[in-house]
Amino acid sequence: MQDQSADGDDSMRKLIEGVNEFRESYVSTHRDLLENLSHGQDPSVLFITCSDSRISPSLMTQTDLGDLFVIRNAGNIVPPYGAANGGEGAAVEYAIHALGIEQIVVCGHSHCGAMKGLLQLGKLEEEMPLVYDWLKHAEATRRLVKENYGDRNKEELLEITIAENVLTQIENLKTYPVVRSRLYQGKLKIYGWVYLIETGEVLAYDEDTHSYIAPQSQIDYVSEDEKLVSRAVKSVAPPVACELPLTEDELAAMAHLGNGAGTPKPGTLKPGTPKPGTLKTEPQKVDTQKAQTQKVGTSSTVPQYVGNPWLSAEQSDRIYRGSRS
Repeated sequence: MQDQSADGDDSMRKLIEGVNEFRESYVSTHRDLLENLSHGQDPSVLFITCSDSRISPSLMTQTDLGDLFVIRNAGNIVPPYGAANGGEGAAVEYAIHALGIEQIVVCGHSHCGAMKGLLQLGKLEEEMPLVYDWLKHAEATRRLVKENYGDRNKEELLEITIAENVLTQIENLKTYPVVRSRLYQGKLKIYGWVYLIETGEVLAYDEDTHSYIAPQSQIDYVSEDEKLVSRAVKSVAPPVACELPLTEDELAAMAHLGNGAGTPKPGTLKPGTPKPGTLKTEPQKVDTQKAQTQKVGTSSTVPQYVGNPWLSAEQSDRIYRGSRS
């Protein structure tokens, strides 16, 4: 039998060594940043995600100390306003009112243990009653999935639950007076993300297409050329992000960006080549001549795909807009 005490010592030794390395390698080269942070914080984003050890908000977003104000708990859950007297509501209120944050990200992730538990609540009530009580704040997600996705297999059901729960928590956020007020004023934006542990990929919910797409397409100041070169499309379950075959306009856009006509941008795939582990889809032909006369990125210029979207348009629209009929 393995000595658990020895394992504990090894774990603590690793932490202590990490602290020493942090002081020697990071602190020594970031003294100005740490000095500035000692006078106060000014984070730009409230990042709400799961407590899962496989998720690191700063690592996945490549942000530094002071950039993110983070809320973490099992299942990235935000109880509706007044439903719980916990720390989530206080942290949300503080982030927006005191820190002036104008961007919120609710980030779920693949293989979420909390969402697995949500799908089998009965087993949790006796063994982990506190977890059971906590997950009841995601009851809207559980009921929605149970009543609308009964034909899906176990794996797909979990992935759909993860995606739907992100949207449910966004709706919960909107019940907070400070959130509702800032949204009304146009001073707050909320984004829904799903992080795929196995690939490191991040997908963002798009309310216009009711699908999860590449997050960079949601940035207002990204150029149209960049949007052309890097875009994802909705597909059938499970969650998939695919690269579209490049049109003549897209190849010209890449040449304009300095990557050379016909040469894929570093880190992307060759035209028509799906990412490993993703679903192959066949796009309809696009009239490039007609597309030139229309605004880039409109539905008329983006090829459509056969099959149901990962989240149905009706279901996603109903969740996003808060109508739970």
